[in-house]
Amino acid sequence: MRKIEAITEVDFNKQDGLVPAIVQDAQTGKVLMLGYMNEAALQQTVDSGKVTFYSRSKQRLWTKGESSGNYLNLVSVSLDCDQDALLVKVNPQGPTCHTGADTCWDEENKNDMEFLNYLTDIIKERRQKSPEESYVAKLFSKGINKVAQKVGEEAVEVVIEAKDNDDNLFLNESADLLFHYMLLLEAKGFTLSDVVSILKSRHK
Repeated sequence: MRKIEAITEVDFNKQDGLVPAIVQDAQTGKVLMLGYMNEAALQQTVDSGKVTFYSRSKQRLWTKGESSGNYLNLVSVSLDCDQDALLVKVNPQGPTCHTGADTCWDEENKNDMEFLNYLTDIIKERRQKSPEESYVAKLFSKGINKVAQKVGEEAVEVVIEAKDNDDNLFLNESADLLFHYMLLLEAKGFTLSDVVSILKSRHK
């Protein structure tokens, strides 16, 4: 699976000008729906940033959310090994299924651990920005010692709040600690997945 660089890479000839498009939430990893695209639908999707399909029943292009407002905001499009199927990653704007369900399989669109993978990608992206426009870039620009120091400061805050009875403050400080720990991992060239691998190796 790789991101397409040009629409001409897609083989639309195998299935009468259409290719299946599997739609996946970029943050949760949940599969939301299956639709079909022709070349024009894929081009409109890329150009507009709103996922557009070819309706086999209406025989026309239709943008998901054009009547409901529940758009699928495009993140990326990848092509399979046979070049005749698409994986479309999106940020959904509301429920995806016409029934009102999160997905067309009536599953709740929730996966907190997958969001951490999404956050890892965001950290990598923002690290490359100017320190003037990104807190992440600004912290990285100060060097790994400053990043590590920030993790220590946040850890102390978590300990302090753990000894009190304000659950909201405790959870917010915990979120700050996890976020800055992820920054430290990025600075060292690792991710949470590397830490999880060690935990798995210890689990007998």
